[in-house]
Amino acid sequence: MSCGRPARDSELIQIVDSALAHAARKAGEWLVCRPGCTQCCIGAFAINALDAARLRTGFSELEQSDARRARRVRTRAQAYLQRVSAEFPGDPQTGMLYESDEAQAQFESFANDEVCPVLDPETGTCDLYAFRPMTCRVFGPPVRNDDGSLGVCELCFHGAGDKQIAACEMHPDPDGLEDEIVAEMSDQGARGRTIVALVLAK
Repeated sequence: MSCGRPARDSELIQIVDSALAHAARKAGEWLVCRPGCTQCCIGAFAINALDAARLRTGFSELEQSDARRARRVRTRAQAYLQRVSAEFPGDPQTGMLYESDEAQAQFESFANDEVCPVLDPETGTCDLYAFRPMTCRVFGPPVRNDDGSLGVCELCFHGAGDKQIAACEMHPDPDGLEDEIVAEMSDQGARGRTIVALVLAK
């Protein structure tokens, strides 16, 4: 995952953020996501090469604008890895997650109680918010899972019925731009998935 951030990622971010804003307008008070709500910041999740490149770009900018904050992020990432490295279901040298069925099953219970190292524990906000992975950007509103079901944050949409929830569905990337960019990066040698802490610990 050594490729730089692709230029088209800015276009993707605009598309996804616009979709989020549209979904939030439809959801109104049912969508309770606010600064300080950290439900989606607990537990490990896999990120792709594009997410990793975006995070590196954001971290580099943070080092320039606020070196002390960047050091705190890196320190938290390193401490995170010290706690979970023994159970990491991937290659410890490359930081890539293994793709076998067994490894993916192991990842389901990996680091479930760990707080994302990018979360500032004092403010309850993300230190790299503008550069966060796609999983973070779509968490909250109703979004289709790979199996076709509609996933939604358990803190949101209390009192809403199934039809009301479905009416607020977010379509984050309708034309598949993320997949295109990730495929291009794979052709350039940036393959596999990792976790946030591994991107920022070095």
